[in-house]
Amino acid sequence: MVEAAAPARADVVIRGGTVIDGSGAPRFRADVAVNGDRIVALGDLGRTAGTREIDATARIVAPGFIDVHTHDDRALLSRPDMAMKASQGVTTVIVGNCGVSLAPLAAARPIPPPMDLLGDAHWYRFPTVAAYVRALEEAPPAVNAGFLVGHSTLRVGAMDDVGRAARQPEIAVMQERLREGMAAGAIGFSTGLFYGPNRAAPTDEVVALAEVAAAAGGLYVTHMRDEHDGVEQSLDETFAIGRRAKLPVVISHHKCAGAKNFGRTRQTLKRIDEARRRQDVGLDVYPYAAGSTVLLANLLDEGIKVLITWSKTAPAEAGRYLADIARDWGISERAAADRLQPAGAVYFMMDEDDVRRVLSYPDAMIGSDGLPHDEKPHPRLWGTFPRVLGHYARTLGLFSLEEAVRKMTGLSARRFGLLDRGAVTGGAFADLVVFDPDRIADTATYDDPIRPAAGIDCVIANGEPVWVDGHSTGTRPGRVLRRRG
Repeated sequence: MVEAAAPARADVVIRGGTVIDGSGAPRFRADVAVNGDRIVALGDLGRTAGTREIDATARIVAPGFIDVHTHDDRALLSRPDMAMKASQGVTTVIVGNCGVSLAPLAAARPIPPPMDLLGDAHWYRFPTVAAYVRALEEAPPAVNAGFLVGHSTLRVGAMDDVGRAARQPEIAVMQERLREGMAAGAIGFSTGLFYGPNRAAPTDEVVALAEVAAAAGGLYVTHMRDEHDGVEQSLDETFAIGRRAKLPVVISHHKCAGAKNFGRTRQTLKRIDEARRRQDVGLDVYPYAAGSTVLLANLLDEGIKVLITWSKTAPAEAGRYLADIARDWGISERAAADRLQPAGAVYFMMDEDDVRRVLSYPDAMIGSDGLPHDEKPHPRLWGTFPRVLGHYARTLGLFSLEEAVRKMTGLSARRFGLLDRGAVTGGAFADLVVFDPDRIADTATYDDPIRPAAGIDCVIANGEPVWVDGHSTGTRPGRVLRRRG
């Protein structure tokens, strides 16, 4: 069935594929025609001639994937081909997560962790969000980007000491800068209450800022204060912030970390269900039982494996386990961690059954939480989306391919207000991925993390191919996606 009159000609015609449209509905056979940046027809388009023809026989044609949890703020500028995302079918990224955004901040002093995951003070050179947006629009990346304004970034810019609660004049400065960011099109406000620059902020301070985002129709997105023993109390704080500020909340990379918390997702997901009866709550998850961030002493107490991803003082140790480094140096792991600083790490701290339980939650979106500037990054940077489609959907049968695609397209577009994205339908933006359902798989590993996925034939953003047959095309049609309304 053709949704609109089939044109005589189209810029691109994708022929012979099976469409999974992003809604969760069953797949169907259809050709897809694209003119400019929009899908113009679906169905039997045998009479439509394409300037570019793509053979999708035995392939799935799906909406381009939306990575709702990234730290790609700087990568959009410094690595504009965005190969680590385009190679796995991602056509849109949401940046500014965990309270860390490149803007608004013109740094005059060293940047504290985890803000250094985006780069040193040189990269914090955008005093307003509008200035950051302007930089992206002047030098577009290959993929689209929506953005959040980070609380840690606001605090570092407004306070002389982030180790305490903000005073009222400082809150006023942060509110004004957040107001500017929302006016520039930010989708919402994010916190990383687990991290040093954000940890001292009391709930009232967060609410005062979340109210600014709410007034502009934005979201509150949070790396909660505690994902370990205090995870349920942190959920309650998150829900309270949403209720008090009167805005939707998104729980970032939901997990129950630490061996004594294995299995607690049964309780946390029930708590989320209860909260959703009275307020708007969403969540995202990555498909791995290990997390990654800066090297933190308090995470070493978990008695877990720790893999070093980068170190400024000992760069040769990237890609090695902390226990092996400590043994070679003849010191304790804590002492080795001190010597490696500043550094980053992968922490093997979750239970696989919990990961599967959260992935299976009907309203869980997919986000990579990848760190693009790590020397030896967590494999989620290159492997998240094909891992969901290949390992969890096809191999394990955790859910259908249609449901997997919905979690990374239609669900995400609705939650973040991305108009006409996340769907294969007439009139939608032509963000598309063509993949082999039998071959799609993540190939990135902890030992060899920088490897593109298998089974991705073609990725199109705004009507232009950005990844074809295992290579970047060099085109950069990405756009800044502002908050709807």
